[in-house]
Amino acid sequence: MKDLKVYLDTSIINFLTADDSPDYRRDTELFFETIIVPNKVIPYISRVVIEEINDTKETEKKEELLNILKKYPNIKMLVAEDDNVEEIAFLAETYMENGVIPRKKIADAFYIAYSTIFEMDILLSWNFKHLANVKKEQKISIINKINGYNYPFRMANPLEVLNDE
Repeated sequence: MKDLKVYLDTSIINFLTADDSPDYRRDTELFFETIIVPNKVIPYISRVVIEEINDTKETEKKEELLNILKKYPNIKMLVAEDDNVEEIAFLAETYMENGVIPRKKIADAFYIAYSTIFEMDILLSWNFKHLANVKKEQKISIINKINGYNYPFRMANPLEVLNDE
């Protein structure tokens, strides 16, 4: 069986430092210890994750988040080339135009677009409202198919990947 390609949104990185959510933090740490570190999946992020981290107002928190990415060198960066930059922007806009993702959550639309264009198997998130959500996943799959993207991907949270072990 091939290794799953998993896109990690910013919430996954954030919950490694979430003192106010000990259960999610523990589950995220367990996911990293048992799935990411032993390379049971191929983890990816994009510039959108880096931009969100860099937008963190608190300097210490921003450094802590950036250091997490350094701590896990097996997390790969998806790099959009000239030909797929426009595709990614088009798809992100399409998700927002169709009301699947609100305009104020543009990063979420870009996570989905990157996951679609780069054929990720799973978009991993703790965002149950916009990403790790079955109804949203169905609507996104329809939009993707209408636009010629047929690679199936899931939007899930770390527990779903942990419990699949």
